[in-house]
Amino acid sequence: MEVNLVSTFSEFKELKNIDRPTMIGVLEEVFRNQLAKMYGTADNFDIIINLDKGDFEIWRNRTVVEEVEDPNLEISIEEVSKIDDSYEIGEEYPEEFKLAEFGRRGILNLRQNLSGRIMDIEKANLYKKYHDRLGEILVGEVYQAWKREVLIMDEDGNELVLPKSEQIPSDFFRKGDTIKAVIQDVEMNNNTPVITLSRTSPQFLERLFEQEVPEIFDGLITIKKVVRIPGERAKVAVESYDDRIDPVGACVGVKGARIHGIVRELRNENIDVINWTSNIQLMIQRALSPAKISSIKINEEQKSIYVSLKPSEVSQAIGKGGTNIKLAGMLVGYQIEVFRETEEDEEDVMLIEFNDEIDQWIIDALRGIGCDTAKSVLALSVSEIVRRADLEEETVLEVQNILRSEFED
Repeated sequence: MEVNLVSTFSEFKELKNIDRPTMIGVLEEVFRNQLAKMYGTADNFDIIINLDKGDFEIWRNRTVVEEVEDPNLEISIEEVSKIDDSYEIGEEYPEEFKLAEFGRRGILNLRQNLSGRIMDIEKANLYKKYHDRLGEILVGEVYQAWKREVLIMDEDGNELVLPKSEQIPSDFFRKGDTIKAVIQDVEMNNNTPVITLSRTSPQFLERLFEQEVPEIFDGLITIKKVVRIPGERAKVAVESYDDRIDPVGACVGVKGARIHGIVRELRNENIDVINWTSNIQLMIQRALSPAKISSIKINEEQKSIYVSLKPSEVSQAIGKGGTNIKLAGMLVGYQIEVFRETEEDEEDVMLIEFNDEIDQWIIDALRGIGCDTAKSVLALSVSEIVRRADLEEETVLEVQNILRSEFED
């Protein structure tokens, strides 16, 4: 029984990757608790552990007395004399405590308590390990792919979770696939660490750039801000501390060599790399590129920006599904509204003038795709407005009829 238990302790140490001092401390604590449970106190016990050699001993120290009052702390001179007659009253008599004295139930309790403590330590170590790695990229293997989440195993066999909400819309994984994601969150749930990964986080894109662009890793180029609509488009603002280095060119690479790998990892997400500037107007122009802005008006109180563009530039500024203008606003931290320029002799009416006939939320949806005037709405097909503004076909037809009647009148 003794050899069996000691070998079990050694196995725990090897399998759980727990350092020696911690393991010895756990063993001693578990045994002391069991001894205290049996005898009321364990202060008079010495526990000697040597995991390397497999040595494990328990010694009980009792005071030699004439008449015993507490059998755990005292032993009679008569009993000691039968073993060794050199002891006198008042001296301390050490006696080896055999594991068998714990009894079968005691041994089972020891094993259970030890298993519980080891698991607690392992969970705490796992939590600390990944909490210290928050924001780092992890490469793991898909163990199970479910509808709401993907279970991933790291190199040590620990389980990590990639929720559906943190996956790029076009992500599709099978068991055994290698997956790359950023460590986004680590929390304790019912005393169990839950490690959550993300592929939609802007931080994931930032770490990918650090891996692909040596100048960023070395600190010669700094990523100032990253904004994303996962799977569709992203904007990355970069700045160089060395005038000899073109930050945008370095990030893109020769013939796009550096950025192509990132785009593939993000399921063909379009990435715009922009040269950072503290000049807000210049930053807006760069963010809305390739569209050319005619004029910019900034409202600091409302944190909004009004940009005027020629009709031919509006669609480029807004982008597919409004992604370009949305990301540009996120990048500069302002709400950007686009206004279409009209010729001086061209009659047109602002949409806001129809707020007594058209609901405000519909006007806002149309302005969100760059249609702030009646003629800009009439210039687009019903199907295009339905797709871009996410409105019902019946609603669009009704709006166009209202606007068309204005010019007929």
